[in-house]
Amino acid sequence: MTKKVLKGKVIKDQNNKTIVVLVKRKYAHPFFDKVITSSKKYHAHDEKNKFKIGDSVKIIESRPFSKKKKWEVINK
Repeated sequence: MTKKVLKGKVIKDQNNKTIVVLVKRKYAHPFFDKVITSSKKYHAHDEKNKFKIGDSVKIIESRPFSKKKKWEVINK
């Protein structure tokens, strides 16, 4: 099975080797035909602490690093 890859923006980088990424998704409502924006936060593993707030990053599904951290940063 292929791993999911998501694009988002770093909103928090205080923790060691961890960043919080906000991923926004747009889709058309099935009945009202309006474009709806939904967002979700993901905790991602950042081994070298090189990503800062405001950076656009790609994250990929990976093995669990902790209870909440199941994603890993692949690049900008």
